[in-house]
Amino acid sequence: MECPDCKSTHIRKNGHRRGKQNHICVNCGRQFVSNPQIQPGYSDDTRIICLRMYVNGMGFRGIERVTGIHHTTIIRWVVAVGQQLPDAYDPEDIPSVGELDELQTFVGSKKTKSGFGQQLTTFKQVF
Repeated sequence: MECPDCKSTHIRKNGHRRGKQNHICVNCGRQFVSNPQIQPGYSDDTRIICLRMYVNGMGFRGIERVTGIHHTTIIRWVVAVGQQLPDAYDPEDIPSVGELDELQTFVGSKKTKSGFGQQLTTFKQVF
């Protein structure tokens, strides 16, 4: 057995890590496990399906319910894809005409004074 960094064969045992024997290199001090297993992760097809669901308007938790993949994992995938996209388009010339949609809001007070904790009607006791 040799060190993955310096390729030295002067190594010692250094306890256990996750049920496997941990080793340490005497020359460089690197700790390592012999025969490490790489976690499989998700396939590219699964990632593409989840990203398509997100692009088509499905929420993160909805995708989680359908696929069984945790929503934070899907968020990380979306962020990674978003970082690969180019920056926003910067037009060379600014258009002279713009279009705005109207937005109407109500500013003022309500005409009714009833609500939570306020009495709507009064009752008279008749005997």
